[in-house]
Order: sequence, then C-alpha cells, then structure tokens
Amino acid sequence: MSERFHSADFDKTPPRPRVAMPEQLAHRAVESAGHRGDYSRKRKHPVFFVDVPSHAISMTIGWLEPGQSSNRHRHTYETILYVLEGEGYSYVGGRRVDWKQGDAIYVPVWAWHNHVNTGAGRARYLACENAPMLQNMGGVALREEVPDRGDQLFDRDHDAEGGAR
Repeated sequence: MSERFHSADFDKTPPRPRVAMPEQLAHRAVESAGHRGDYSRKRKHPVFFVDVPSHAISMTIGWLEPGQSSNRHRHTYETILYVLEGEGYSYVGGRRVDWKQGDAIYVPVWAWHNHVNTGAGRARYLACENAPMLQNMGGVALREEVPDRGDQLFDRDHDAEGGAR
C-alpha cells in the first residue's frame, strides 16, 4: 500500500515527485472483454470499464443504439464525453447539446443529464471522469438516477439544477 500522510505530516512530504510504477499499464481490447452486466443493465445501455490503475480519473466506453437514451442522472464528479461515432444530443442542466462524431461534451458536477442517440447507427462514446479521485478522498463520488429518460416531463417539472419547480 502507498504511504499516506496526514495534516501534521506536511513537512514529511517528499521534495520531488516519486514514480509509483504499477504492474499494469494497459488494458487491451477493452470492448472485447465485455461490458459490466449489472452496471449496464441499470443504465439501459452497454458500458465498458477501462481497467487501468489511475487513482484520479476513470474512463468508460459506452454506446446507445438508434433511438436509445441513457437514464437521466447526476453525480458529484465531472465528466467529459468524447463521441467516437454516431450523432445525437444530451440534456445537460436543462440545456440541449447536439453532438456528432468527433465532438466533446462537458457535464459539470451535479448537473442533471442524459444522452440520446438520434442517428441511424450506434452512437459510441468515451467518458472520462474524476470519480476515483473523489472515491479515494472518502467515498464522495455519489450518483443519483431517474429510471426513465423523461426529457419533456423532467424539463417541465424541474429547474436547470434538477430541483422541483
């Protein structure tokens, strides 16, 4: 286990960074390894975890079939989505953001959001999040989810921050 420092140990931190070289530096054929069954079922679309030993950021690959939407959700970590293929839109904090292959979308902390595939083919994305950093700071990577897409209902009944009107 790595060395941990406390408030009174500030003078003991090293003057230079140290390389902590993990054994695993690559996760080969991420999508071939299979998606996370329970996680994917709850989100109603396939999600593949990129298994590398990062303590601060995570990556997942996911996709939506034509006409499919992710659940409306929010979380205490930031997300950047990069669209690998396809087209669609995301509702982020009450704003519609259209996207297509090659676009990146930012999802701020605790903003309600969901993603919708409007194209004729699969929409694939890469999601990068700082959830591991928050988990390592004491389990503060929290997520809240609405089971259905509910774009119109949600937008009519909630403000941009997700609170009831």
